[in-house]
Amino acid sequence: MTHLPNITFSPRRACGKNARASIQTTISAAFFALVAFMPGTGQALPKAEPVPGGVALIRLGEISAHPKAPRAWFGERQVLVASDAGQWVAVVGLPLDLKTGSQELLIGEGATQKALRFEVDDKRYPEQRITLKDSSKVNLAPADEERATREIAAIQQLKRHWRDAADTETAFQLPAEGRLASRFGLRRIFNGEARAPHSGLDVAVPRGRPIKAAAQGKILATGDYFFNGKTVFIDHGNGLISMYCHLDRIDVQSGDQVTQGQRVGLAGSTGRSSGPHLHWSVVLNGTMVDPELFLVAEQKAKKP
Repeated sequence: MTHLPNITFSPRRACGKNARASIQTTISAAFFALVAFMPGTGQALPKAEPVPGGVALIRLGEISAHPKAPRAWFGERQVLVASDAGQWVAVVGLPLDLKTGSQELLIGEGATQKALRFEVDDKRYPEQRITLKDSSKVNLAPADEERATREIAAIQQLKRHWRDAADTETAFQLPAEGRLASRFGLRRIFNGEARAPHSGLDVAVPRGRPIKAAAQGKILATGDYFFNGKTVFIDHGNGLISMYCHLDRIDVQSGDQVTQGQRVGLAGSTGRSSGPHLHWSVVLNGTMVDPELFLVAEQKAKKP
């Protein structure tokens, strides 16, 4: 049986009896009559896993009652709202460093904005030790550190990109054929020194293996970065972005429209890499989340 965590509303930016009465009337309307945590059974939605680094799926009401998708925010970031089985569903990316326990999703705007609370569970990720022969990728020279800092800021800006889209495809395919290696969330230790947790999924593939778009979208940017090497960013709309790193060659350019399965480059070992592989990341409302939650069931069944 699926465990349904408690979800509660609390009024925001309202004061006085009239405002409270208005909010209570709105809450009692059909828009929020069926609010519930949804366990991710829809064909187009990712798997629900409300943990740090995971995805929370939260129903917001019936489409028949409100044909226009509601707006929702988690923290300062707008979140993807998708349709599923006649319901509006908030698809919320949860940061790896998020505290467990009660969290708040804001629905609507202005004086009638409401706070919807949901629970985030704990998850313990394993540890991975990596040895790099090129120690300059771990202990950076001043010039490399300056470059890396500048590039990290640019990537953070790309992660925050938002493009309104009528429909966002969230049923992803694995971008490369190969063994799933380092999983999302691993605590990584490079040459004995702890670094940030692994923010993507590594696929072990030989140099030159085609790398394909996980879903349709628009090329947001490409670049050659100190850590990520040659990288492609695909904007899937409404705050959902995928990132493909360590490529040997890039076959697309910014602004290109791509279809699911279209080649975007070739696998390689550029940037900070211990050997040829694809590092694939998925960004949702500005935060890295587990890419495996977006894979269709057929590909999940093929995991080693």
